[in-house]
This record gives sequence, structure tokens and C-alpha cells, in this order.
Amino acid sequence: MSRVGWVILALVATVAALFASVTRFGGSHRSAPSATPPVAGTAHDAEPLAVPVAGVARGRISDSWGDPRGEGGRTHQGTDIMAPGGTAVLAAASGRVEKLFTSERGGLTIYVRSPGGGWVYYYAHLAGYAPGLAEGQRVARGQRIGFVGDTGDAGAGNTHLHFGLQRMAPGEGWWQGRAVNPYPLLAGSTAGR
Repeated sequence: MSRVGWVILALVATVAALFASVTRFGGSHRSAPSATPPVAGTAHDAEPLAVPVAGVARGRISDSWGDPRGEGGRTHQGTDIMAPGGTAVLAAASGRVEKLFTSERGGLTIYVRSPGGGWVYYYAHLAGYAPGLAEGQRVARGQRIGFVGDTGDAGAGNTHLHFGLQRMAPGEGWWQGRAVNPYPLLAGSTAGR
């Protein structure tokens, strides 16, 4: 091979190595939060979670964590609680409303941060917010904060509350955190507390 051939081969190898390093390490793109089940030692704040839909018994909640979504392209990172449209959505725990937000997947949503800052409670597919609910407002466990709906990608007539739970590191924003399966805490299990 001529000298020019070796130079071209070296350039191609360098470009391939750079491409592989960006692809492997993700460059500056932040990946989605990791989906991990509750782990002993990640104690939830002192109070147990209330069922966040009025009139729904703990025994009616089923674990849908990890179920395929989006034609198998992603997994479910929360617990769906089926209820008629307009049923009151209640705060699962005390905290402060950090964000009222509308998104393509979640539709009308509420993010509530725990008093200690270590958890964010996520309520999605809402039909509406409780009158007067505002960002920065403190909410008490069991307080009405919204209404069950079918907004976002829930599908017309598929009324339910998608309830999510994120473990937050200091300084993380409402959209960050590590998804944790809320089902054991909603079902009354001590796992993850």
C-alpha cells in the first residue's frame, strides 16, 4: 500500500474511533432516567402514600410497572389507576407543587416535590386541576389537586391516573430523577420504605 493509502486508512480509523466514542458515551445528551424498583435503603419520607384517586381501594390497584408501551419501544414507569373521568385526584403525600405542565405523553400533569426534596410525585392524564392550584403551593396528603382524565397519550375514553415516583438527587429539576416503582408504596407494602 502506498503512503497516501496508509494516510487515508489512518484518517478513516480515527473518524470511526471518534464516532464510536460519541455513540458509546452519549456526548452531551442526557439519557432518560433509569427505571429501578424500590431498593432497601432508599427510604421513602416518613408518611405512607395515600391512594391518589378518591374512592379507589388499595386492593384495586395493580402493578403495571415495566409493561411495554409505545409498540414495545419503551416500558411503563408508573402505576395506572383506572377511574371514571372527573374523579378527584388526591395528593399521595404532602409536598409543594413544583410544576403544572402539559406534555404530549402525559397530557395535563402535576409534579409535587416532597418536603425533604428527595421525591417527586407525578400525576398525569388529568382532565383538569383543582380550582386555585398553583406552582409553589403546599399541598397536604389527601388534598384534592386535580381530576382523572384521558389527556396526552392515554387514548380517548381511557380515563385513568398515571402516578409516577422519582427519587431525586440534590439539585435535580422536576423533569429529572430516577424512576421508582410506586406500586409497593401504594399497595401498602413496606418494601422501599
